[in-house]
Amino acid sequence: MHTVFAVNVGGRAGKANTPVYNTDCFATFPFPDPPEAIKARLRALGEELDATRKTVLAENDDLTLTGLYNLLEKVRAGAELTPVEQDQKTRGRVLILKELHDQIDAATADAYGWPRDLTDEQILERLVALNAERAREEAAGQVRWLRPDYQIPRFAKGAAAKSGELDLGEAPAEAADDLLDFPKDAADRPPAVLAALEAAGEPLDVTALAQRFKKGGKRIEQAVIKALASLVRWGHVTALPGDRYVGRSQRKEAA
Repeated sequence: MHTVFAVNVGGRAGKANTPVYNTDCFATFPFPDPPEAIKARLRALGEELDATRKTVLAENDDLTLTGLYNLLEKVRAGAELTPVEQDQKTRGRVLILKELHDQIDAATADAYGWPRDLTDEQILERLVALNAERAREEAAGQVRWLRPDYQIPRFAKGAAAKSGELDLGEAPAEAADDLLDFPKDAADRPPAVLAALEAAGEPLDVTALAQRFKKGGKRIEQAVIKALASLVRWGHVTALPGDRYVGRSQRKEAA
């Protein structure tokens, strides 16, 4: 699923027009949000695949991961193997790798709730539609965290704080005339936050960004964080070390 998406979304390079994997391939990819039973199944299959590959490579100094997967592609294509390749297929447990990948592909289709026999065109069509659906959700403040333990502290810090404990200090009064209005509609906030970030001309953290809006400051920080999470996922904003953020156009100028 991801390969189909990445080949169509990513860039191209060289005379051979070779597909290039870039930030958009990951940032805009709509991952499935399956029930826990399917997550557990995918997790178990992934761990078995990882353990199988590590065991094969540890037991066979002459085999490489690239070589194993090149051989797997020949097996899938039904190509005739040389005696050396037949030996490598056996020692490399290539048929086991093939079975594990087939099971992972089937479980991934189940995770999306889609048929297992979709064509590449059908997969791409569904992924594009799901991407648009997720964008609407995130614009409205609903974020389907891919790695909650990592992402929530980074993009939603302070979400558990009680409002009575927050310092609701607003943006400096002397700069009010230069500040932007913060949209009431959640769907309008990501473009407003992006505009404020790029107008700053430099990377900003959440606190500084929230202060670029009228009556801003800490009272809107959580809304700014949600908007940033959407912008990062869509590839419009990049998260930098130190919890600072930069717009795409700023990254290009810096490059």
